[in-house]
Order: sequence, then C-alpha cells, then structure tokens
Amino acid sequence: MPPITSLSQLDFTKTYTYADYVAWKFDEFVELIKGKLMRPMTGPSTQHQKLSQRLEYAILTFLRTSPYEMFHAPFDVRPTRGTPNSDAQIQTVVQPDICVVCDAGKIDQRGCLGAPDWIIEIVSPGNVGRDTKIKFDLYQESGVCEYWVLFPGEKTVLAYVLENERYELAGEYAAPGPMPSAVLPGLAVEWTDVFDGL
Repeated sequence: MPPITSLSQLDFTKTYTYADYVAWKFDEFVELIKGKLMRPMTGPSTQHQKLSQRLEYAILTFLRTSPYEMFHAPFDVRPTRGTPNSDAQIQTVVQPDICVVCDAGKIDQRGCLGAPDWIIEIVSPGNVGRDTKIKFDLYQESGVCEYWVLFPGEKTVLAYVLENERYELAGEYAAPGPMPSAVLPGLAVEWTDVFDGL
C-alpha cells in the first residue's frame, strides 16, 4: 500500500484508527471521531490566535507552581474511556484549542491518552456544530470534567461542568467579570483580559 501523503488519498466514508492516523504523511491537522475523519478546518484567524494566547497566558500564569499541565493545538488527545488503548483500537483523536491535564500519567510523547480535565474550544466560522454538538457530546462521553466554548463574534464563553456524566451549564460570560474554572479552584480568568480590544 502506498504511503498516504495527501488528504485526497483518504476515503471520508471509511473508518480509521489512530494507527492509520500516525502513518499519514501530510501537513493538514485532521481529527478522527469514532473512526470518522473530520474535514480539516481552515487555519485559525488572527483573532482566534489572540484569544487563544490570552487564555493560555492566564492559565499558564496560574499553573506556574502547579504539577498540572496546559497544552494547545496541535496536540493529539486520545480521549479513551473504558476502551482498549492500542493504536489499532483507538478510533478518536482530536486537537483541542486548549486543554489542561491534571493527571501526569495521561501524558506521553504523542500527546494525551485519556480525557483531559478541562478543554477550551474557540469557535471558528463553519465549525459551530463541531464544537457545540459533535465535540460537546464526545467530551461529555469521554469524561472531560470541564468544557468551555468561546464564541469570538459574540464575545461570549459558555462553561460546562460534568455532573453525573452530563454537562451542566455552569456559567455564561458575556460582560466584564471573572470566569472561574471548576477544575482549577482559585483561577478566575477575567473576561476583559480575554476580549478587550478584539
């Protein structure tokens, strides 16, 4: 079988595994959700990058003296939960915009094996359904404790916390004030630090 060097060589109707994913040799960052290839999104906008940087700065500053770690895309997350963990059996790998992992045992040389504790996705045009439905359901099912969805146009953050294996809306932030994290008690990202001037 010839090496996969172009996205055009892949069949979007097929089911793939992480073993397939790591063998592909092209530049696009793609995601697999339950074996199905998700079409790559266009590169993040300048606004997306700025929002990501501001959130990362707030989180990293808080984590300076913590054993917990923060990562940003591109960073492979294989959110297995009660499923076999070999590359040929894993069928989901995603690239969250930002994630925080509290269990160092989940970190390996290829990313995170298991659910991060906190994931933040910044919605881009054309991927609203991916972040608010497909990934929402995936992260809930995988046991991600806290999930934030950031809407740049509306300057709004929806924060969800896992309660009894279901996401409950913990906060909706659309005006100046603190945005507390459930996973990192004591961290409250200021809305103005994220959105001012954008």
